[in-house]
Amino acid sequence: MLVRPIQTTDLDALMALARSTGVGVTTLPANEESLARRIETSVQSIDGSASIGDANYVFVMEDADGRVVGICGIAASVGLDEPWYNYRVGTSVHASRELNIYRRLNTLFLTNDLTGTAELCSLFLHADFRHSSNGSLLSKSRFLFLAEFPERFAPKVIAEMRGVSDENGMSPFWESLGRHFFKMEFSQADYLSGIGNKSFIAELMPQHPVYVDFLSEQARAVIGQVHEKTRPALALLQGEGFQYQGYVDIFDAGPTVECMLSSIRAVRDSRVLKALEHHAADDGVTYLVSNRRLDDFRVCLVRSRLHGDGLPISAEARAKLNIQPGDEVRAVPLSAKEE
Repeated sequence: MLVRPIQTTDLDALMALARSTGVGVTTLPANEESLARRIETSVQSIDGSASIGDANYVFVMEDADGRVVGICGIAASVGLDEPWYNYRVGTSVHASRELNIYRRLNTLFLTNDLTGTAELCSLFLHADFRHSSNGSLLSKSRFLFLAEFPERFAPKVIAEMRGVSDENGMSPFWESLGRHFFKMEFSQADYLSGIGNKSFIAELMPQHPVYVDFLSEQARAVIGQVHEKTRPALALLQGEGFQYQGYVDIFDAGPTVECMLSSIRAVRDSRVLKALEHHAADDGVTYLVSNRRLDDFRVCLVRSRLHGDGLPISAEARAKLNIQPGDEVRAVPLSAKEE
């Protein structure tokens, strides 16, 4: 498997992936015009013609036959050209000495606190390929790009995790809160947000704090919780140093996790090494390995062992990375437990 930057010729394959995501993957809507714009923005981001506020890097995963089976992305700095909304989970205290009453109530504050952060986004892997560390390769490939080109991104990185919804796309949080203000289905609001039509959020969302106790029991239970299919992705990010700091999505209340770019395990621990010709024994460590090019960035997994400042890489993996023996690569163990 190989991860590389998206190309304009990938539009049809990207549309096919988008149709299979279901509700909740807001940055991958099944809208050809929107996805074509994202591809063009990614191409411009790579060549440097996009501003940091517009820059959005999109990568795809190819199988052995060259078919696109997954996608992931990084937004360089969110909220610089349009408001970026989250709810911050907070506390409001109500007390009366005369009545001997003291109440601490959970609240939701509409904020733009995460404006200016980089965002991991659009992670999706076709169900047929969710095995053999493919998901880890797809998600963590972005960290080697961040490690190689940190100057292109904000110093803090966030990831909005998909919140709880049922098999029909019904979100308990939306039904208890959002529906009262938007008068539309969760899937429609989710779709409009995904294609960039976000003005309605500012126009319709309540600007005052929301008392959590006013919500349904089902809605309260899902605040800060992830969809069952998103749990592996959350665990992966937590293993890299990402933490939940009390921010949730305004539509489905899924958690936002965050980490300083330089503190991400795969960024911090990655090393620049020389590619060696002979492959090491099969009982080695699984490495995430990238070439160091911007316009032809490539990442794959390599089973190997370090030899000083070199990493033996098989001919097959060198072909995927488009490198020759002696070329520099960036590498890090795929997981912390292998370091």
